[in-house]
Amino acid sequence: MEYTVRTTGTPDLATIERALCALDAAAVVDLDPAGSAIRVSTWATSRELVEALHAAGLPVAARDVEQLPSVCCGGCSFG
Repeated sequence: MEYTVRTTGTPDLATIERALCALDAAAVVDLDPAGSAIRVSTWATSRELVEALHAAGLPVAARDVEQLPSVCCGGCSFG
């Protein structure tokens, strides 16, 4: 799943990535070009994401997390 998380200030991406990787080793985090949000790709639920962000010292609320529509084409399931 992909999420956009609204933030204030510049979050510590390395700390966030470490916290998320404890849930999902393939999680990816980057800063939105506008600088007011982070983008996250993970298998974690939005609730798990918020908990991981809290553990990383980023005080976000559930309302700050927006799950983006899937971009999956389904091609991985064809063998």
